[in-house]
Formats: sequence, C-alpha cells, structure tokens
Amino acid sequence: MNRHLPDIGTKAATLAGRRVLYTGAAGGLGHRTTLDMLEAGAEVFALDRDHTKNLSLLEDTPEDLASLLHLLEMDLADTKALEAKLAEITADKPLDVVINNAAIYPSKPFEEFSLDEHRAVHAVNVEAALICTKAALPGMRAQGWGRVINITSITLTGGWENLAPYVQSKGALMGLTRAWAREFGKWGITVNAIAPGAFPTDAEKIHPDPEGYTRFVLDHQALKRRGDPQDIAAAILFLASDGAGFITGQSLAVDGGWNMN
Repeated sequence: MNRHLPDIGTKAATLAGRRVLYTGAAGGLGHRTTLDMLEAGAEVFALDRDHTKNLSLLEDTPEDLASLLHLLEMDLADTKALEAKLAEITADKPLDVVINNAAIYPSKPFEEFSLDEHRAVHAVNVEAALICTKAALPGMRAQGWGRVINITSITLTGGWENLAPYVQSKGALMGLTRAWAREFGKWGITVNAIAPGAFPTDAEKIHPDPEGYTRFVLDHQALKRRGDPQDIAAAILFLASDGAGFITGQSLAVDGGWNMN
C-alpha cells in the first residue's frame, strides 16, 4: 500500500509515466497532492513562488522519488517567464495533466480595491491558468488524452465578504472549466473543477478570530471535522486518472458537506 495514497483502486491511483504541471504546488493544499502524485508515479513540474514552502516540499520528498520532482520557483504574474518555462517543459514531451491551483487572496472591502489590484489577482488566478492550459493543449490534443483540473473555491457560494477579486477570479475559472470541457472533449481531454471548502491553511490567517472561524466552519459542514489536504489530494488524483475518463465539465465540492447540489 502506498504511504499516503488512499485506496481508490489500482486504475484510479496509478499515474505512472504521466507528466503533471501543478501551480501553487508547495502551498497548504498543494504540498500533500504533489507528494501523492510522485508516489503514484507521476513526474511533477511544481511551480510555486514561496521559497520557504518549496524547501519544505523538497525536504519531504522521499529520496527515491526526488528525480520525478522538478521544483520551479517563479512568480506566475511574470507572463513572459512563465511562457518561456512552459515552452521548455513541453519542447520534447507533452504534459498529460495541468492543475491550475495557484491563487492570491487579498481581503478588504470591495470599494477599497483599485482596478490594478483586481487585475493583479486576475493575472495570477486566471491568466496563469490560461497560459498553462494553452501551453499543454497541443501535446494533449496530439496524443488524444489529457486532464485539466481547475481549483475554484467554496467562496463562489457567496458566504464570504471582502474577497471580491478572488471570488471573481474563481468564477472565471469555473466558466473556463465548462468552456474548455466542451471544446477539448473531442480530443479526449477532460476538464473539471474542484471547489475546496474551508481548509486550515495560510489562507485562513486573514480571519482575526481563528477559533470563532473554526466554529463557523464546523457549524456549516455536515461532517464535524476540519478538512485535511489529503482530502483534496484524493480528489485531484482521481480526476487526473484514467478512472475519471468519462467525467468532464463538472465541479466537485470537497467541503465536508457544506454545499449539497
């Protein structure tokens, strides 16, 4: 049995030989998924701008899997650098899986955000996803197989205030999920979204009362425990697998039963 991977079946669990591009790969939700993908046999191109988190991911990567991890420290807002790196990654071999996860989430009342601040959030949360997906598409199309997974957010349900640019960006990703699913399906490429609930990561540091916020979360969830990054990892690995080949254009809520559709 894999050290971390849940028992979701051999067909679903194996990503042997797959090349994965993962933005925000060293963060609170990305760290665990990156390690699980490596253990499932994937070669992971992990993009993250946080040096400290990158070092932590590197330290936690088992020595026997280190050759599968390509840790790329970069700011996704630097469009030219991102495009150049993606051209290098895809020059000889296609990417099989793209996970658009990186996001920034400034918090203050809507009227205090400048247009430039809205644009800055959009650049990282949406434009980087456009660039990554566009770079991977030719290879996926040529091989007749691909997975694009967009990480959206529970905030799309409208339960949070002071996050207008972030919520707007996640809404854009959900729209792209459906548009891409329709357009790419004829090439054997699936596109899905995962909407995480309220997970105890660095993103929660914007809340002034951590204990009160935890009570708020548990009061709304059907399951009375906080989410763990492993919960997100299991969902991502499934949607990236052969076992999810007939699922596309969907949004999977991983939120402990907060929203039920």
